[in-house]
Amino acid sequence: MPKPFPLQSLLDLSLERMDEAARRLGQLLASEQEVEKTLEMLLQYREEYRKRFREAAQHGMGRDQWSNYRSFLGRLDEAVEQQRQRLAQSRQQTAAGQQAWLDQRTRVKAFDILSQRHKAIEARAEGRAEQRAQDEHAAKGFGMPDD
Repeated sequence: MPKPFPLQSLLDLSLERMDEAARRLGQLLASEQEVEKTLEMLLQYREEYRKRFREAAQHGMGRDQWSNYRSFLGRLDEAVEQQRQRLAQSRQQTAAGQQAWLDQRTRVKAFDILSQRHKAIEARAEGRAEQRAQDEHAAKGFGMPDD
């Protein structure tokens, strides 16, 4: 009977950590997509508002109306800049999450290689033991004396 892989618990733990890193990476990617979607929405809204501002300016507007448009555009520009910063931060977190997953996958591969080697060694040892048992059985069957 083959011996169990002595590092199996470490392999199992590495697999769990890799799965957790993959789940976290999925969450980070989804979050990044949401931040990017919000930025795109803000940019589109800002462009539409600027268009309305230009149209209103062409038809003439009062100082208060002009001031309100400019003030609101300023707040939109601030919101866009903040969203860009969130997106940059989100992309950094996603890159870190991807690296964490890659690191865990590398560990799993290393333990898996060791596990495969262990299984191969055990299979060869078991094969030799079976061959030895068959040889002994055959030797007894031919009436050959034991050494």
